[in-house]
Amino acid sequence: MPCWSLYHEGGHAAARPLRGLRVIVVTFVTNAMKTVTAPEGSNLLRISLREAGGIPFKCGAGLCGTCRCRIEQGIEHTDAVKPKERKHLSESDLANGYRMACQTFVNGDVHVSWAPLATPARGRSTSHAQ
Repeated sequence: MPCWSLYHEGGHAAARPLRGLRVIVVTFVTNAMKTVTAPEGSNLLRISLREAGGIPFKCGAGLCGTCRCRIEQGIEHTDAVKPKERKHLSESDLANGYRMACQTFVNGDVHVSWAPLATPARGRSTSHAQ
């Protein structure tokens, strides 16, 4: 499936296929199986941010590990594991399909899930001051 770009012609927006780029499908399992499309070679966290996929994040640079997710299907469509990921993920995690979304680029269809971040109960402080 080709990837499309928008351009303006005679004052009207039109679409044309981008040569050499394919569209991939990303399914956000934890977000009610939300399915979106993106150009192949896209960063998984950026897809999630752009399409409101819901993968949690904080730094976006591989430092915090917040965007830890599991590739449920399509692990073969992800790029090589980065050194930053190895700081947050064990060999067992990697073998079970866990990746860090901010460090992962996808070149084919994937299904991704994650553990939702805990939200503090209303009216309760999350600080642990002594």
